[in-house]
Amino acid sequence: MRGRTLLAAVTVVASISISGCVTNVEDGHPEGWEPIIPAEVPEIAALVPESVAADGVLDGGTNPPFAPFELKDSDGSIIGLEMDLAAATAAVMGLEFRAVEQDFAMILPAVQAGTLDAGTSGFTDNEERRANFDFVNFLYAGIQWAQPTGEPVDPNHACGLTVAVQRTTVSETDDVRPKSAACEEAGEEPITVLSYDTSDNAALAALMGRADALSADSPVTAWAVERSEGGLELTGDMFDAAPYGWAVPKDSPLGPAMAAALQHLIDTGDYERILAQWGVTTGLIDRAMINEKEIA
Repeated sequence: MRGRTLLAAVTVVASISISGCVTNVEDGHPEGWEPIIPAEVPEIAALVPESVAADGVLDGGTNPPFAPFELKDSDGSIIGLEMDLAAATAAVMGLEFRAVEQDFAMILPAVQAGTLDAGTSGFTDNEERRANFDFVNFLYAGIQWAQPTGEPVDPNHACGLTVAVQRTTVSETDDVRPKSAACEEAGEEPITVLSYDTSDNAALAALMGRADALSADSPVTAWAVERSEGGLELTGDMFDAAPYGWAVPKDSPLGPAMAAALQHLIDTGDYERILAQWGVTTGLIDRAMINEKEIA
């Protein structure tokens, strides 16, 4: 790690406590935010399986903070881009969305066990996960690195450095750890991987100098940089673009129902409006997909 003075670290901590940047709690929704809850569409509601429709609630597992997708406001309520989009999708299906906070690594097993209806926590849709789940795709994003401002890091040549990630995300499993293994194979020092339970703690590690860099999904990294008051900056290009998706049990009729509801939001413009309120204007889709295949 590059060294930082104690004074600098204290200053960073103070700025975090004042501004709420990259912390577990934000003051609230972005400026100008307003709820977007569309009306039920009966023909789409008819697609919802009885096991979900029975109590009128769509339970989605989530693991805040993973801003801007899911985070907590000052009252402890779970808010975020993905929460708003899931709530609007549920409304079209005639359901209420309920965010269920869980450890990230336990969400997919809970969906598979039937204790959650869906995983709504910034899941990257990949081939490995598709073996057991279907993913209702709602956005494309890639991996993006950030560094403490003015302390250059090349994501393609990070041997011997310390990189912060959120545990079990693709940044850890598909990016940093394979790069570290490649360093060792080339006879260079491995990357020291600092794995955290939440993305905000990973960003905080880079901001405070405990790590040389942060690797995270591109919207998450951009959110952290924007709120770091100049303490972090993007480095390198976004890479490995892939779809985000809501995880549902394999071959469950809930997948097509959610995809149809999402397509309705796309057609009405509510989808674009919801994402724009959270500052996301790239990676949008124009057709609802399941496992990157358009619905009929």
